Amino acid sequence: MREDIGTTKYLIHAKIEANGVVERPDVVGAIFGQTEGLLGEDLDLRELLKTGRIGRINVNINSNQGKSSGTITMPSSLDRIETSIIGAALETIDRVGPCEARIKVERIEDVRDEKRKFVIERAKALLDKFGETALETQEITERVKKSVRLEEIDEYKGLPAGPGVQESDAIVVVEGRADVLNLLRAGIRNVVAVEGTNMPTAVVELCKNKTVTAFLDSDRGGDLILKELLQVADVDFVARPPAGRSVEDLTRKEIIKALRDKLPVEQVIAESKQKHAQINDGTQLEQLEKYMSKLRGTLKAQLLDKQFEPIKETQVRDLRNILQKTDGVEAVIFDGVVTQELADLAAERGINFVVGMRSRVGSGQKNVRILTFDDLRRARYQKQTNPQ
Repeated sequence: MREDIGTTKYLIHAKIEANGVVERPDVVGAIFGQTEGLLGEDLDLRELLKTGRIGRINVNINSNQGKSSGTITMPSSLDRIETSIIGAALETIDRVGPCEARIKVERIEDVRDEKRKFVIERAKALLDKFGETALETQEITERVKKSVRLEEIDEYKGLPAGPGVQESDAIVVVEGRADVLNLLRAGIRNVVAVEGTNMPTAVVELCKNKTVTAFLDSDRGGDLILKELLQVADVDFVARPPAGRSVEDLTRKEIIKALRDKLPVEQVIAESKQKHAQINDGTQLEQLEKYMSKLRGTLKAQLLDKQFEPIKETQVRDLRNILQKTDGVEAVIFDGVVTQELADLAAERGINFVVGMRSRVGSGQKNVRILTFDDLRRARYQKQTNPQ
């Protein structure tokens, strides 16, 4: 008989073996002690226990002939990814008290899955008592099936899927079994789960001849799965839940809205590249400003490579000759005025950035970005006042 676990969503099931005699308090102490500080404040087990997001840790352990073995169950109301991280953290524990020990997580159980199965079986049993002649029986049966569509979950080559995934011209690709169940409850049958970041060949093949929407969590895990999916499969659209939300936790209304607001994959890729370019550009400008601040008032120049690492430092008066002799220069920073002659030389040498205290170069300079110290300070100010 399982203890009352309230709002628990998942149960971590693990086995423990120790080379010595240990008891439950030793195991619990090792769990809290050896995971402390490992995952940061947000996933600290003591804090999670206080707030009820991790339930009472149940340890059953026995000793025989100087060795101990047993089981550990840990209730979690965190999401799937955070629960998996906690499970992985348990496996880092290598000692219990003075004894060497090993913890192995066997599985993570979806508690709600078991509850849904019970609801369906119990509803069927109750409905049978009404008899076949009652019209209300059919109506209630349909309502039960719509409310809990666990019966309809199928498999596609070993992967959790809806019953409509093979015959449909369009499919929705999600992360895991819980996501499939949630979409089935929303009436979406053409769904298949990838079950991790190692993309199954079955999903890649399935995507070739169908219109594909990737519907993944709005977190780091979802980003990684989307990145891999885009590399190996033909995806047409991308849908994401609101920031910080998981597909498995969305209501039917939220699921329909997210899928209705899906974006063409070309737009998603373009926006990702633009965001990456903005981040890189901001980092480059910060580096250039740091170098420029050090050179200010020295009448010196510095040449940087493509990683924005210094190649050579010289006097401004020697800059032209040095540039003509130095290869692999990405940026030139100097305590002086950028002239048209210097800009032309930089373009000829394939240099992308020329930074000076002031500039006499007209607009429209090709292939070379001309910047002044004031330009760099202005860019930093804009980033501070509008970080997005």
